[in-house]
Amino acid sequence: MDELFDEPPAQWGLRGDPYVWEAIREKLAGRPLPDDAAALEEALVTAFTSVMGVDVRTESADRVYREEFAHGGMSSGHVSLPTWRDHLIPLLVSRGRTA
Repeated sequence: MDELFDEPPAQWGLRGDPYVWEAIREKLAGRPLPDDAAALEEALVTAFTSVMGVDVRTESADRVYREEFAHGGMSSGHVSLPTWRDHLIPLLVSRGRTA
C-alpha cells in the first residue's frame, strides 16, 4: 500500500493531518493492496483508528488533538476528522482502485 501515500494531497484540513498521513503510511508499509475498494477502505479506517484512537466513521467531533502531532502553530496537533472522512480516505481508496 506504500504507493498510495507517495503523493501528498493538495490540501490538508489542520496542521496535524500530515503527521497522521505519515503515521498511517508507516503502519501500512509493506502490506499488499487489498483486492477491492471496501477492503482497502476498511484497512485505512482501521489504521486511522489505531493511530488516532477514534473511529473516523463514528466520532462526532470535528477535530481531535494528539500531543504527538503537535509541532507548532495555532492548530498544531489537531486533526480534522471531516477532512479524513470526506477527502483523504476517499482519495486513498481512489488511488487504490487505479493502482
